[in-house]
This record gives sequence, C-alpha cells and structure tokens, in this order.
Amino acid sequence: MRSTSTAAEFHAKVVPDPADAEVWLHDITGTALVLGSTQDADVVDVEACRRAGVEVVRRRSGGGAVLLTPGQVTWVDVIVPTGSRGWADDIHAPMVWVGRHLAAVFDELVVEGTVAVHDGRMITTAWSPVVCFDGFGAGEVLLDGRKLVGISQRRTRHAARLQCCWYSGYDASALVDLLAPAHRPAVAELAPIATVGQEIAAAIPAALTARL
Repeated sequence: MRSTSTAAEFHAKVVPDPADAEVWLHDITGTALVLGSTQDADVVDVEACRRAGVEVVRRRSGGGAVLLTPGQVTWVDVIVPTGSRGWADDIHAPMVWVGRHLAAVFDELVVEGTVAVHDGRMITTAWSPVVCFDGFGAGEVLLDGRKLVGISQRRTRHAARLQCCWYSGYDASALVDLLAPAHRPAVAELAPIATVGQEIAAAIPAALTARL
C-alpha cells in the first residue's frame, strides 16, 4: 500500500485490529524532524525549524531525531500481526527478521559493498541519544559498517509496526542546524551513514514486499 501525506499524519495512522500482514510505502509531502517518543523537546531549535519550514513530529517509538526530506528518504512500514510469520514475544526478534529480509534485498541490488544486519545489543555513541542514525539497533542494516537502514518499532497487542527508512541523499549538517545549540554536535563528530542511488532506493520496497 502506498500513501502520501505529512510525516505527522502517517505517524498517526492506526494499524487496524485485526491487522493484516502488509508493507506500507509512504511519500512525505514536506520535510520533518521526527523525535523519539521519550526525547526531550528542548533538543530542537524551534525557530530554526520554523525558518526552514520543517515540521517537528514525535513518533511513538524510541530513539533520537531523524530528518526526513522528500526525494531523499524512503519510508516503509512493515505490519506484522501478532502470531504471524515474523512475530515474536521478544521485541527485538521482529526487527532482526525484517532487517535480514531488507539486507537480502539490498545485497541483491547494491553493486558494491558488504551488507550486514546488526543482531546484538544496542550500540550507542555520545550523540546517538540525540541523532538516531549515529547508533545501531537490533535489525538495522549496515553497508560497509555504516548505517544504511534505521528501524524502529511500535507494538500493540495485535501487531508490531516496524518503521524502516533509508536515504538516497543525506546532509548531516541539515539535521544539526535544526538542533538547539546545547544539543548540537559538530558534523565531524557524527558517524557517516550509507546512502544508495535513487533507483535502488525506489526499487527496494517492491522487492521487500515480494520476499515477505
């Protein structure tokens, strides 16, 4: 299923009960800075976001801030109903499950580089509580050791909603400039991330859907 709306509207979308196993591909209509569920709002430079026309959104899953820019990010949610293939009581297992499927698809389509899935404890840095892509969580996909796919999870009693994104273009300074001065790293302090060409980025959702 493909949809188009603001980031806030898509985050507010409710998974039906009962849920079906689905892949939701979403195109955002405007740039958004998405904060984790428990992240302090004071990490944001509200005036900088206003000047740049960037919507500030809070998601219901944990982690740091993610900058979503139309044309530069691919956003896919994988819905895993309770008890279905991919589901597990262990909250990390569905993320590893979808990460392995994503890694297989990227490995088929990416011409160069080593694709791997992070299947272990959360790897944090000094800045990962602020900037989500600076750390590695369960199931997240790496390309030559750099984070390629970020994954977060929203779970209810009837389904897990695995929210995944990857970039075809990424400017760390664009995110940094939207953070409040007290929470603003130097770009050089952030871990570099991996990106893929737009054609590959756009081809992944259909290939993932076919695998699932």
